[in-house]
Amino acid sequence: MINTFENIDPADHADKPSQKKPIFPVNDELRQYLIKYGREVRLPVSYQDLQRYTYTVPLKDKFGKETAWEKASYDMHEWKFLRENLVRIYAILKTEGDMSFINHLDVARIDFCYFGNSQPFRVRIVNKFNDNYDHYYIKQADASRVYGLELEHLLSPNRMVYFTDKKTLIEEHIPGIPGDIFINDYLKDSNTNLIRLAKEFVKFNERCFVHLLGDMRSYNFVVNITPDIEDFQYRIRAIDFDQQSYEGRKNLYLPQFFKENKALVDIVIKHLDKESIAQYQAEERTMMTFRLVSSRYRVKEILDIMASDMISKDEKIEQLKTALANHFNAPAAFQKAKTMGQLFPDRFQRCVAKYLEFILMQHQIFKATSLCINGNRSLLPAGRKKCRWRIGFNHGNFRWAHNTSG
Repeated sequence: MINTFENIDPADHADKPSQKKPIFPVNDELRQYLIKYGREVRLPVSYQDLQRYTYTVPLKDKFGKETAWEKASYDMHEWKFLRENLVRIYAILKTEGDMSFINHLDVARIDFCYFGNSQPFRVRIVNKFNDNYDHYYIKQADASRVYGLELEHLLSPNRMVYFTDKKTLIEEHIPGIPGDIFINDYLKDSNTNLIRLAKEFVKFNERCFVHLLGDMRSYNFVVNITPDIEDFQYRIRAIDFDQQSYEGRKNLYLPQFFKENKALVDIVIKHLDKESIAQYQAEERTMMTFRLVSSRYRVKEILDIMASDMISKDEKIEQLKTALANHFNAPAAFQKAKTMGQLFPDRFQRCVAKYLEFILMQHQIFKATSLCINGNRSLLPAGRKKCRWRIGFNHGNFRWAHNTSG
């Protein structure tokens, strides 16, 4: 178990991600995957429709400070069209398209974010009866973001609600306290349990590195606080997924190395020892392995598609190959990978193979099971000869194949 919190060099920071990441189109294979699993639907409004605003006004927070969002205004004809159909999209997100509940809903406003790669629109839906409101987002469909959302849905403790329609992506709002606000306003609160928060940051750091999800600076994640027996529990959730397997610098996939997160790193170093950090890393990898086993076929499908999709630049792929080889002290492990998607399985198997072996052996998920890493190492219990399933990672080809041989 590699403890990435040990001996942190202040000079070994993450730097900033690429200023302008390109939008990668959703290819035909990924589109068919989205259709198969109900993620591709017909939407009444596209991202391009929302771009037809007449002007925007800076949006301020409750303290009068300007934010990265601007309120968009439309002419009456456009507003009538959007007002009706954006409520319909909310019904698609929340009630699987049941329109019988939309009469008491309305669009309060549409916000535009000029900051970031996807330049999203945020739609506020309000209940006309009690003024309760909710949000969702309309963005450009980016293959990187789709892979990030899907891997988060399958391998993390969080369920993601999103849909695509050609070049448009809609996402459910992820509730929580933005990380930068939490650090400024809650970290020094006497009610904040710093030990439990440190534990959750270690787990979040581990999830991001295993998933190769980059750019988790404090404003790209939220913190959920749940009252528990005599105290509180914390969950850190990513809210921005467009840096999925794109950057070449390894530390960009480790939230601990961003200066914006330094306050959280400091409480980890202060309150956790090396053994505790290793324990929490192992706990998170074990849970990821359980999720892998339960969603094995779907994980295989998305990784196979990702392996043939070019979602980064050649120089970034080469840089990350070298960085991961040095990190795992395995010079030849990643050299055959040609895409970021082919790097992912090799990286993933080095994190979960031990836990997958334990789960399959101890809990007898299959009657007779063999775990084959790179197709050549059997981990069957002593005396067991038949192998019904083979799980393998082989330079980007993620295999979960039926094997009837003895």
